[in-house]
Amino acid sequence: MQIAEGLARTFAPFTEVVVHDLLDPAHAVLAVHNNLSGRQVGHPATELGLARIMDPAYEQIIANYPNQFADGRQAKSTSIGIKDTQGRYVAALCMNIDLTLFQGFQNAMNRFTAVEGSTPVQESLDPSGIEAIRARIDAFAAKRAATPRSLKPESRRALMKELKAAGLLEVRRAMDTIAAHLGVSRATVYSDAK
Repeated sequence: MQIAEGLARTFAPFTEVVVHDLLDPAHAVLAVHNNLSGRQVGHPATELGLARIMDPAYEQIIANYPNQFADGRQAKSTSIGIKDTQGRYVAALCMNIDLTLFQGFQNAMNRFTAVEGSTPVQESLDPSGIEAIRARIDAFAAKRAATPRSLKPESRRALMKELKAAGLLEVRRAMDTIAAHLGVSRATVYSDAK
């Protein structure tokens, strides 16, 4: 119960956390924190809870599946089945995230970042080549599931070889751009380039 309450406090007010007693399916809901669904203590088990009761081999963790509240709001849910020592499901911890606010943020960001129209001449606020350097650094880091600023020295050295092979170290102010994008000093960039 404390785990459910801790999760609820952490993700309030967007996430409902429900504890189910699967040994009493007719009154399975033991606790509801940040109530978003309208369910109450003593309500019956859901279809997922009943499936677990019927089949101990049913998947134990079902994460990030689409769901919907009774009033139509979209939700993202995760359900974690809890087994006893004999391997039978006895409880479940479920989280339901109300996506309404996040979808609103996403829509606002999409509108804000949308560009339209054109200029008679192609315009860039970046000097030529600088954008290519940043894009190459970002791609290099992404391939390693990292950010440019989190690259370790051995990765930075490999990056510098790649930039040199692509001719990007010849771009005016390349070393300044690389240093700023990686969050290191120019001296570090020159050292990595050797």
